[in-house]
Amino acid sequence: MSNFVFYDFETSSSNKYWGQIIQIGAVLTNDKLQELDRFEARCKLNPGIVPEAMALIVNKTTPKMLKTSNLTHYQMIRQFVETLKRWGKATYIGFNSIDFDEEFLRNTLFQTLEYPYLTSTNGNTRGDLLSLARAANFYYPNTLKNSINAKGNAVYKLDQMAPLNGIKHEAHNAVGDCLATMEIGKIIFNKAPNVWKASLMTTDKIRALEVIKNELYFCTDEYYYGKTVPFVETYVCEHPVYKWAKCFDLKNDPDIYLKMSVQDLKEAMGKKPKIIRTIRHNKHPVIMNPSYAMSLDDYKILGAEKLRERANKIKDNKEFSEKVQIILREEVEEKEQTKSQEDIPVEESIYKKFTPNEDNSLMNNFHEIEWEKKFAALDRFQDERLKYFGNKLLYREKPDLLPKELYNEIHKDVASKLLSKGSEKWNTIPKTYAEIDTLRVKFEKEGKTENLPLLEDINAYVEELEKHYSSA
Repeated sequence: MSNFVFYDFETSSSNKYWGQIIQIGAVLTNDKLQELDRFEARCKLNPGIVPEAMALIVNKTTPKMLKTSNLTHYQMIRQFVETLKRWGKATYIGFNSIDFDEEFLRNTLFQTLEYPYLTSTNGNTRGDLLSLARAANFYYPNTLKNSINAKGNAVYKLDQMAPLNGIKHEAHNAVGDCLATMEIGKIIFNKAPNVWKASLMTTDKIRALEVIKNELYFCTDEYYYGKTVPFVETYVCEHPVYKWAKCFDLKNDPDIYLKMSVQDLKEAMGKKPKIIRTIRHNKHPVIMNPSYAMSLDDYKILGAEKLRERANKIKDNKEFSEKVQIILREEVEEKEQTKSQEDIPVEESIYKKFTPNEDNSLMNNFHEIEWEKKFAALDRFQDERLKYFGNKLLYREKPDLLPKELYNEIHKDVASKLLSKGSEKWNTIPKTYAEIDTLRVKFEKEGKTENLPLLEDINAYVEELEKHYSSA
């Protein structure tokens, strides 16, 4: 069985393209979730990054930490990558990691000239304990204890779940969150073993798609407005463009839809509740045995025989699958026609195209050679984005090794971005001042005066940044 890497990041911002990882925690375990090794590091803030005040308050990071940590961001990422390589193949798990930590990691690797898809290639797989925790509580009620919010819904926040389940937790500390996630995993492993086993079958997107395709029908769940909503579905087709699994919800009678024209079916597919549902099989869905359908209100009244009959009708009708694919392709084409033609910034271009294989091979050499040779080595990359990030890396780490003209060009661009008074995608100095003013009023009103000293330290730190970049 595979080892696991439980990991968590603390960041300067919630923005995966423009923010920065400032603390990393990772714990290696065996398949029984027994700890084998761990990694922990904190780094300085990169030149050209303005932190969000609330992000620093949440993860208890002071400006002094950002200035005096013994590692630069690049050094920390290099140490982390080398540690992961030493640990070998593993399943990477976090809490809400696929939509947050994973995206932060991919963009960070991309922007530091590392292969971005480290956690899902070369035998590595990935999972997310948040979706797993929800599924465990749904199929095996009371697996985990949760607080209840004002709307009567269970709260799935790690800092609230951990103490309720007897877990000591240093919240919003990277290793503390890793250890709490691991302990939540142990509870699911022991109390909802079938959910845990099912989840291991979908940590790899190819295997997950095979499970979805090969089952006549299966149970899965989605999360809406604070509640877990179950579905019993059967596979129809892959999305012709995005390649996600498209499945038919078996609470609906297929006979109504199988003989529809493409236009009528398109109209039916546009209505809610959806008859054709999407399973993003690359995002660790939980696919459960069809026997669980008999405990679901909307499906148990149909009975297993009727569900099998409906599933077979969908599976046996290739024409229906082809119609659905035609409709999905048309929808993509319609969206493309209305899509903005504005060029996206290089920092947001990770999914625009893959880097060439030749460039991927050059990355290790770039990191291994001495700094004095790195600038010249950038010319060997075919992808202009990698040259751009390489120059930014030298600007941050060894600015004296850049040609003076190029340094000035980068520095002026950074300054104009940080000092901009516009509504930018990235965090700016004026935006942070406004955030600090808002938070100051909020904390005083709520009586959270313990946050005010840190807020003033952050304000002073931003003033230093403003002074530095105003002279660019």
